[in-house]
Amino acid sequence: MERMIFEEDHQLFRNTFKQFVDKEMVPFNETWEKNGIVDRELFEKAGENGFLGIDLPQKYGGGGINDYRFNQIMGEEFDFAGVATAGSGIGLHNDICVPYFKEYCNEEQKQRWMPGITKGSLITAIAMSEPGTGSDLASIATTAIKDGESYVLNGAKTFISNGINSCLLYTSDAADEGLGVDLGGRRI
Repeated sequence: MERMIFEEDHQLFRNTFKQFVDKEMVPFNETWEKNGIVDRELFEKAGENGFLGIDLPQKYGGGGINDYRFNQIMGEEFDFAGVATAGSGIGLHNDICVPYFKEYCNEEQKQRWMPGITKGSLITAIAMSEPGTGSDLASIATTAIKDGESYVLNGAKTFISNGINSCLLYTSDAADEGLGVDLGGRRI
């Protein structure tokens, strides 16, 4: 059954991304599975090819395209090629983390972080789950204490998605002003 949601640009993107997956992921997937970690270089190669931060503004190195169908295509191609586990790090980077950075970073943070996020030199992660609470955000015990213009986090996180490769992560916490998310010491 032919799906009608994709346009010609999407099909061209799919073909290019499939070639990337076949060349840069499939040959290494067994080793990554055995080692329990994807090489950081995968993110850099994905960045070099324009596959990271597709929806981030072009002035920061992104594609400037606000069309989730490109992300969908990437996820589908990971599945089709049998590299979904390895591809999940890129998916998390693009689909879960990047929107937070896009929405909540101030201009200085955008200039500092977004170019690396799109190049793959800054791999993003998310830290929400805690021992004993899982992903029940209402039960989070990690605190954020204001210290000048920043916050000091105190608590434990577990199951940090993309954590093993990450350089930049956001985390959830509980503070006097309620549940929040921290980006580099800036509470949002």
